[in-house]
Amino acid sequence: MTHVDRCNDADRAWVTAAIAAVEADANRSADTHLLPFPLPRDWGIDLYLKDESVHPTGSLKHRLARSLFLYGLCNGWIGPQTTIVEASSGSTAISEAYFARMLGLPFIAVMPASTSAEKISLIEFQGARCHLVDDPAKVVIEARWLAEDLGGHFMDQFTYAERATDWRGNNNIAESIYHQMEQERYPIPVWVVVGAGTGGTSATIGRYARFRRLPTKLCVVDPEHSAFYPAWAAVDWTVSTGRGSRIEGIGRPTVEASFLPSVVDRMMHVPDAASVAAARAASRVLGRRVGGSTGTNLWGAFSLIAELRAAGRTGSLVTLLCDGGERYSDSYYSDEWVAQQGLDLAPHLATIYRFLADSTWTPH
Repeated sequence: MTHVDRCNDADRAWVTAAIAAVEADANRSADTHLLPFPLPRDWGIDLYLKDESVHPTGSLKHRLARSLFLYGLCNGWIGPQTTIVEASSGSTAISEAYFARMLGLPFIAVMPASTSAEKISLIEFQGARCHLVDDPAKVVIEARWLAEDLGGHFMDQFTYAERATDWRGNNNIAESIYHQMEQERYPIPVWVVVGAGTGGTSATIGRYARFRRLPTKLCVVDPEHSAFYPAWAAVDWTVSTGRGSRIEGIGRPTVEASFLPSVVDRMMHVPDAASVAAARAASRVLGRRVGGSTGTNLWGAFSLIAELRAAGRTGSLVTLLCDGGERYSDSYYSDEWVAQQGLDLAPHLATIYRFLADSTWTPH
């Protein structure tokens, strides 16, 4: 009898230790806070923010990075000498760089040249290298080429996000939300509102609600220049905008493989000026800065709350505080940057403050 044995005991032992280290991180940080957003109690509608900024790497993408590393390790794609390459606008790269450093692996983040200096600094702080690309639409292609040239592993968040996440439970973001809502006035949310970057979070929440036979509906909000909303409206998943999103972390020029439209109940297109205005307005209300994608989420949530109020309905909504606004002092919180982008925040701020006063929703 003949056989071919490719087992390397030392490498297998390293993988076993690596998985234990990543799982230990999950044990320490999987449960994040669920914050009530202040609304008049007599509205009969409660809004909550799942605060993903408290993860060790400061964003929702910490969960995704952890899942992708476990997926790669368990699939045999990542070993003790593997160079990790990812295409990312910043937050995923920050989180993956954290895990790469934890495991002693080199990491290269391929990202648009327009990525904020704060995010680049955070990636480099983790000992990673940033590879900047002028055309945002070519970031994934460049990352794939780079990984092939180096003999490394391309993490490919846009393909594997929905596959790597355990959507049935295991303290994923959906299970955590529903567990934390158990003691609230309306424990089962009417709506959960999220943005789409990879589509992994919306897939996880939509699948979990169905699996648990819950009536919660899922709304996905989408910024300018992103393909998700126009593709949804046209029922054409080949739509391509050829442009990157100004709202970092969400929006893609093409519909990515991890986006599952079949679990989405509604989509909303949110102007970038509205996202930035909502982030700034929320920062005043909460007493802390939030990122632009949180603004996109809140714009969608406010619209749905106004709709429920007009229909005389009560209930709860949950959305995500994806990351803190400290990373965006030179963009979303810079009046100079806003002017350079040609964004007029005033009408959107007026819409938000009118809504917060009496639930009237009259977007421009």
